Amino acid sequence: MPMATDAPSKAKRINLRRPDVMEQVKAQVMTHYRSDLVDQLRVKGEVTCPIAQITIKLAKEFGFCYGVERCIDLAYAALKVFPDKPLYILGEIIHNPEVNDQIRDMGIRFLSGPNKIADIEDLTEDDIVIIPAFGTEVSIRKKLEAKGCQFVDTTCGDVMSVWKRVRTYAKEEVTSIIHGKASHEETRATISQATANRGHYLIIRDLDETDSVCRYIREGGNKRLFLEEFAGRYSDGFNPDLHLQIVGVANQTTMMRGETEEVQRRIKEAISQSHGKDKINDHFRFFDTICGATQDRQDALGIMLEEPMDLLLVIGGYNSSNTSHLAEMGEKV
Repeated sequence: MPMATDAPSKAKRINLRRPDVMEQVKAQVMTHYRSDLVDQLRVKGEVTCPIAQITIKLAKEFGFCYGVERCIDLAYAALKVFPDKPLYILGEIIHNPEVNDQIRDMGIRFLSGPNKIADIEDLTEDDIVIIPAFGTEVSIRKKLEAKGCQFVDTTCGDVMSVWKRVRTYAKEEVTSIIHGKASHEETRATISQATANRGHYLIIRDLDETDSVCRYIREGGNKRLFLEEFAGRYSDGFNPDLHLQIVGVANQTTMMRGETEEVQRRIKEAISQSHGKDKINDHFRFFDTICGATQDRQDALGIMLEEPMDLLLVIGGYNSSNTSHLAEMGEKV
């Protein structure tokens, strides 16, 4: 009788935020991502150059949030702790090209995107894999575990709070209506949490799409046309006639708070009109899952925009949801 081969060991999570490790990387991280000019602005709030007649102001809240700083710290720490092991990352560590170029140049290998040089199928249990701050899909995590490779999980805590919420919705047979961008890594990871628990989801991008959903909740409609409108943004087997009866709203953590609040208000009102105000709690759930740092930066920019200025500079990645929303705020002034 042939001997059974050993199955790959379950992927090991690695905790690198030990004082001895972080002390080693602190100076390197500060060199790459700190600026004397920004430090002056942080202290004074603004800097004026009399000769050029230019005043530069800085929003009270700016820069990387704690979750992103933690993510970058762990990537640097992994390079220190495992200098002789292959180190991979599932995709962009954050939506900032300079940061991604930096970690690529330091030797971290990408498993997706324009810098991709390998596939998950190529990994072995000797490899180290970084999960970005956005998190990853349940199916990808299972592949990593099956490979037995070690991974450094830098998933943001706010993102995991959203996951917990949609898992609860799924267990209660509540459809998750997710306010977010369907192609965003965070949203893809979130919907995988819903479907892993046999739940259903529908992704809406903006208030126009919210109104389409609300009309269907109130009045019903042509199911085929509805599914065509939201093609690629709902779970397998989703039926609006069945799965818009009990809904819970969640969101990509970097969406605009005001818009997310309006999304939930409109859907709640539609549910009330369809089922009656006394049945709201039976048919509607909502949980505030906007990232605190995202909101702090939007609020700080809002205050700064109350004063006249000639130019607003929003510095960040073009594909960053946070950056684009700050730019949108500036365009409205």
